[in-house]
Amino acid sequence: MRKRVIERQARPSPAEAEGWLDLERIARAELTSEDPQHPFENTLAPPGRDGWRAEVPGPQTIRLLFDEPQRIQRIHLVFEEHELNRTQEFVVRWSTSGGHTYREIVRQQYNFSPPTTEREEEELQTELNGLTALEIEIIPDIDRGDARASLKELRLA
Repeated sequence: MRKRVIERQARPSPAEAEGWLDLERIARAELTSEDPQHPFENTLAPPGRDGWRAEVPGPQTIRLLFDEPQRIQRIHLVFEEHELNRTQEFVVRWSTSGGHTYREIVRQQYNFSPPTTEREEEELQTELNGLTALEIEIIPDIDRGDARASLKELRLA
C-alpha cells in the first residue's frame, strides 16, 4: 500500500464562506462597558444570540484593533430595542494609525418605538484600505435617558 500524510486544510466558517471576516481571530476588542450576560462575542456569533450590551447606561465605545491592516468594503450593523422608546445615535470611525487618529464613516440617529420599530439594520458600503482600527460609538438615548447601549450584530467584509 502506497500512502502519504497530507496536510489537513481548514474549512472556512460559514461567515468566512460568505465573505465576512473572522473578527475573533484577526482583531482585539476594547469596550467601555460590558454586561457579563451579554458579552461582545455574541455580536460575532450566528444570528439568534442576544448580542452585546453595556453594563452601565450612557454613551459607550466599541473599538476593534486589527493585528494586520485590513481592506473593508462592507460593514453590517444590527441594533435592537424591545422595551424603551428612544432615539439612538451611533458613529462609526476608522483609522489607519492604530487608533491615534480617526475619520468618520457615518453618524446616524434612529428612533426605536417598540413594538412597531424594534430593529435597525445598517449595511454600509465603503472602501477602506489599510484599516487598523474601527470604532463604534453608541449614544443609546440622545435625550440622556437611562438606556444601555447594545449591538445585536457586527460583521465586516
